Amino acid sequence: MRFNRSGIFSRARAAGCLAVVLALAACGGSREAAEDEILIAAIFDLTGPTADVGLDYADAVRGHVEWLNARGGIRGRPVRLIYQDYGYQVDRAEQLYTQFVQEGALIFMGWGTGDTEALRLKITEDRVPFASASLSHVLGNAEESPYNFLVATSYSDQFRIVLRWIAADHRAKGGQENAQVAFMHSASPFGRSPWVQGGEDYASEIGVDVRPYEMPRGATDYTAEFSRISQSGATYVVFQNTSAPAAVALRNARGLGVDATFVCLNWCANALLMRLAEGAADGVIGAIPWTPLTDDVPGVRDIRAYLESRGEDYSEKTNAYTQGWWTLSVFVEGIRRVIDSGQELTGENIKRALETIEGLDTGGAGPPLTFTPSDHRGSKGLRLFRAEDGVWSPVTEVLTAPS
Repeated sequence: MRFNRSGIFSRARAAGCLAVVLALAACGGSREAAEDEILIAAIFDLTGPTADVGLDYADAVRGHVEWLNARGGIRGRPVRLIYQDYGYQVDRAEQLYTQFVQEGALIFMGWGTGDTEALRLKITEDRVPFASASLSHVLGNAEESPYNFLVATSYSDQFRIVLRWIAADHRAKGGQENAQVAFMHSASPFGRSPWVQGGEDYASEIGVDVRPYEMPRGATDYTAEFSRISQSGATYVVFQNTSAPAAVALRNARGLGVDATFVCLNWCANALLMRLAEGAADGVIGAIPWTPLTDDVPGVRDIRAYLESRGEDYSEKTNAYTQGWWTLSVFVEGIRRVIDSGQELTGENIKRALETIEGLDTGGAGPPLTFTPSDHRGSKGLRLFRAEDGVWSPVTEVLTAPS
């Protein structure tokens, strides 16, 4: 599945691809798995409210499976991916999860915060290693979510890194009082996650005044929100949302002459934001756990080569593509370790193998990853980037979240 040049996927084409997806999934469920086949399941948001970034993530997971199989699979064993669009609906996610696990999926690639948090107990009961595109901090708690793994810096850690950077930036600009921050977030568990899971407490601890502002789903104008933000005296605005609504907000803010430093957490700090916001994205700071594909580091070169082999322009892809590719890659490493050990390929053994990963080199695509039996938050750091002339340029080395 591919974007058009504007970065928006047509509804008609999405519906056609969805029909293919449903047919493939049905075929996958109806045939017996080959004896050596490794079955991976996934749900994607291809048509729901987060499809602006969900399309690239889904394309990356599918592409990685194709890339793997072209190279002999995992230790010579072919990989089969079964997946469906769930439209960002929690009940649909629960239904598809149960269906795919019954079909024999060894691991599961999830998507949203609300659905992944809702599935935690079921995932644990089924002993299915699960990686979600959601980076909700609680999902990395190995005691509460023993089969969930975070393969990127959690939303809470991203927010705390950003708040600490804001405090330092405010002081460097001569600020004497506390920095004033507006936190604009999606009206969803995803949007609230960094605030309620540690962000509010950390802001108070370091003397940064933060006020949350909800961004109603489907809104086409945030003038009212920016009127209140201007009255509050905020000089920093942090977005926890996807690219499309953040782009609308940036165009509103620039049009209103809002004088603030804008910061995006990972789901809006990407190439799509710059295309949709146009010049309004210049100067935005991005908290980016997985590097943009325009950043020529070893960890993205296989991805770039794969996309070029398909006749696609990697510079048009968001860093959701990098995240999707590497999320599956980490789970492939866990599967490979089980096979190499001669153990049976089960969810429990894959989980244990993932917990032996220490300092996994991502080739600069992200910080090294480490999982332990007591900590499933694989990364605690990220780099901050700045949007400049249509490119995200790094402005810091890796910054580690405060403990």
